[in-house]
Amino acid sequence: MSLPEAFIEKMTRLLGPESEYFFKTYDQKRAFGLRANLLKTSGEQLKKLPEFHLKPVPFCPSGFYYQEADEPGKHPFHQAGLYYIQEPSAMFVAERLDAKPGERVLDLCAAPGGKSTQIAVSMQNRGLLVSNEIYPKRAKSLSENIERMGITNALVTNETPERLAEYFPGNFDKILVDAPCSGEGMFRKDPDAAQYWSPDHVRECAALQNQILDHAYSMLREEGILVYSTCTFSPEEDEQMIDHFLKKYPDMEVLPIEKTGGVEDGRPQWTDSANSELRKTARLWPHHLDGEGHFVAKLQKHGPSLTKRIKPVSSVKESSLKDYRQFEKQTLAEKLAGSFYFAGNQLFLLPDGCPDFSQLKVIRAGLHLGEQKKNRFEPNHALALAMPAVSFQSTFPLESSGTDWDHYLRGETLPAPASLKGWTAVTIDGFTLGWGKAAGGTLKNFYPKGLRLRGLNH
Repeated sequence: MSLPEAFIEKMTRLLGPESEYFFKTYDQKRAFGLRANLLKTSGEQLKKLPEFHLKPVPFCPSGFYYQEADEPGKHPFHQAGLYYIQEPSAMFVAERLDAKPGERVLDLCAAPGGKSTQIAVSMQNRGLLVSNEIYPKRAKSLSENIERMGITNALVTNETPERLAEYFPGNFDKILVDAPCSGEGMFRKDPDAAQYWSPDHVRECAALQNQILDHAYSMLREEGILVYSTCTFSPEEDEQMIDHFLKKYPDMEVLPIEKTGGVEDGRPQWTDSANSELRKTARLWPHHLDGEGHFVAKLQKHGPSLTKRIKPVSSVKESSLKDYRQFEKQTLAEKLAGSFYFAGNQLFLLPDGCPDFSQLKVIRAGLHLGEQKKNRFEPNHALALAMPAVSFQSTFPLESSGTDWDHYLRGETLPAPASLKGWTAVTIDGFTLGWGKAAGGTLKNFYPKGLRLRGLNH
């Protein structure tokens, strides 16, 4: 592939003799990866699938390399949210955040959702995850991925970092800043990125990253953890960015990152200060491991934070849930509890201790249960994907070895046993895929129109 001349000069200068091995990677095929969704399945279950040729990613326990011919995006398990197709090196980042159930976590630059969904899995869907994306179109795809993976503890916002910083000062235990960057590490995956690259673009990205980090710092509570990552090799956006951040905020400490499977230390020699603490940061190089380029730093804030207490959202009155409770009694195996919230006619079950978000632009608030219609309740696709098959009173089983799943995902009506009536969870090999409604020997299809045909062979 053709690389910008200035990029070749820069990397040759930085890497010296090592640059020969680095540039050879551009003549090699990139690695393909998927990450098992541990909320729904185990890595061991996926490894048993004859359709895929999976090998473990050494630095992510739920990550696997697959062969390009496997085409996991065309398998119905993708629609069921059993895995997320993700560049292998990108899987390293969220693992380092080590989010725990019950924490308050912010993913500040979250689209398309690979890292957010990985964080939510690590939180076991408990606590609060704010997944933010500044661009509306990207925020929509983030929301769709959160839904597909069965994530129920996320507040998906479409805000600027400044606006969130005003709203949430000192509010988060952990923050991930997967910063917009010059994308040098992704030239193999996205050759277009090489066309946009220039030394000026690197400087523009560094200026933006600097601002984003300031906002992240203000939202982090005392002793909170910040993980900063990029998919670029550029020292201006990596070690130099962290060096500058440490000088600006002396209460921030660089924490060591466990490095396995070819992950290397950061390079302090590429900064003015040559601060040896920067060795604790991590670099993923394509000539040292099977994956693209990434940089990761993990920091802890020891200074005090100005903290604004935000009152939690109070649940709607039980009397306004009458139609939902009726639906629940007829359809689900158990009663759902927590904070219920109406946005117009749409009903949501909010994450634990969800703060009042009435002043924010929110795309998705926790679990979208469905819509209150005139004297009846209609469930949302998200409710089907968030629950295992045993949570439903009626299921309509499909097999991945058959062809009916293909008809279902195209939105077609299917023949059903005459005994089957009402709302039914459609499953694929025992995993929930979506809703159908049975009556008179047919299953009316409720697979969302916007998702039909997506990622299939046709």
